[in-house]
Amino acid sequence: MVKTTVHALAAAALALLPLTTAAPAHAAETLRLHDAVEALPQAAESRDGYERTKFKHWIDEDKDGCNTRAEVLLAEAITPPTAGPGCKLNGGTWLSYYDDKVVDGPAGLDIDHMVPLAEAWDSGASQWTAARRQAYANDLAADRSLVAVTAKTNRQKADQDPADWMPPATDARCTYLSDWVSTKLRWSLTVDRRERDTLRQLAASCENTDVEYERA
Repeated sequence: MVKTTVHALAAAALALLPLTTAAPAHAAETLRLHDAVEALPQAAESRDGYERTKFKHWIDEDKDGCNTRAEVLLAEAITPPTAGPGCKLNGGTWLSYYDDKVVDGPAGLDIDHMVPLAEAWDSGASQWTAARRQAYANDLAADRSLVAVTAKTNRQKADQDPADWMPPATDARCTYLSDWVSTKLRWSLTVDRRERDTLRQLAASCENTDVEYERA
């Protein structure tokens, strides 16, 4: 898929960007999707106390004038945009892999947190420090954590997990499942029973799909 190619081209550059907080290095792991789903810890979810502002996001961590949103757009562009003062991006093209749409210019794109902030909160982030939540919300060190997609699909997805929403492009679904499970494993997030059952069912159609992740 084009997304896989874009990710591969961006991986070397993104790997140089640090997380907000220093953390011990962890070896990268690769599992078949089915095995990766089974590796996810199960727990009940709770939205108690959630506020989006508890995840400080779209920061300019490396002080180069480009915030996290701009960094993702620059990394995932098929045709690079031009960057003006304040990292204002103009032109460029992107592939929104959720709906297999090519988008001209950054205005029609959202940067999606693969596992939405609210879902992350429900799945364990409520117990994190503010610094770890900030690192999660601006995770440029893993190319699966943040993705540029059409605003329409991002807003359709909202804070839903795969039990309630999957990408409309059929060819995107195995990649999406891999990205979702990878992000949950990377950040040691849990799944509830309904989510796990859905992931198991959907993974059966993605027998040759791998999940690659490095724990944060």
